[in-house]
Amino acid sequence: MTKPVVVGIGELLWDMLPKGKRAGGAPINFVYNATQLGADGYAISAIGKDTLGDEIIQELEKSHIHHILERNDYPTGVVEVVLNNGIPDYTIVEGVAWDHLKVTPQETAVIEKADAICFGTLALRSPQTKSAILTLLKHAPQTAYKLFDVNLRSNYFSKELIDELLKEANVFKINDEEMVKVQKLFGLNLSDEEVCHWFIKKYDLHYLIFTAGEKYSIVYSADGKKSYLDTPKVKVADTVGAGDSFSAGFIMGLLCGKSMQDAHKQAVATAAFVCTKSGAWPKYE
Repeated sequence: MTKPVVVGIGELLWDMLPKGKRAGGAPINFVYNATQLGADGYAISAIGKDTLGDEIIQELEKSHIHHILERNDYPTGVVEVVLNNGIPDYTIVEGVAWDHLKVTPQETAVIEKADAICFGTLALRSPQTKSAILTLLKHAPQTAYKLFDVNLRSNYFSKELIDELLKEANVFKINDEEMVKVQKLFGLNLSDEEVCHWFIKKYDLHYLIFTAGEKYSIVYSADGKKSYLDTPKVKVADTVGAGDSFSAGFIMGLLCGKSMQDAHKQAVATAAFVCTKSGAWPKYE
């Protein structure tokens, strides 16, 4: 059976955790977990011509992730991560390599054969990378799952940016904390469920994934179906990358022919497993 081709476009960086550095960046976290679940995974990003860049390539290769990485004259991205009771608080360094992404023929060729593509708001904080990512998304096949994980970080988002990316997406992932901010941005005074249906209808989405951390998650589909699951109780090491692994589990479930409900179960199980490990790229047993 041919492996599904899954691509992450955007930030690739080192999470500087209290116990040491770990490779990360939301779209590439997604690809890491999808690869562990059987995908042919590709990372599209930019890194520096520095030791951190060399080391992140080694991490990708060790994890069997294909990569199309531009190496430019800016430093490899880093994020300072402080954990408060296992919950990460991020300080994202600016002016790094992935802020200067360019479109290349190799990137375009990978996007054109993708079965799923993951992207978020953070990498579009710079005009150059924003232009590159929006251009690349135009090359995605009609049949591909285009997952927009809103992934609000610092002040690197706006209503206009979210609107622009939703127009490129057919799957939207948002958590309960992000929902509060997004409702305010869009001027929606509705229940969470009503907002989810509003987004599906307005942007012609196939699915909307709504996660509420340790409480529950819900997946809504365009045909009005809904899958609700409580979050399993596990011993949490940290929640770094949990949402990205959830998305990977769900999309890989769909790509492997599972129903929405069964793909949702796989998503919950994958995220629960990742929460029991440190960092966003844990070893799968």
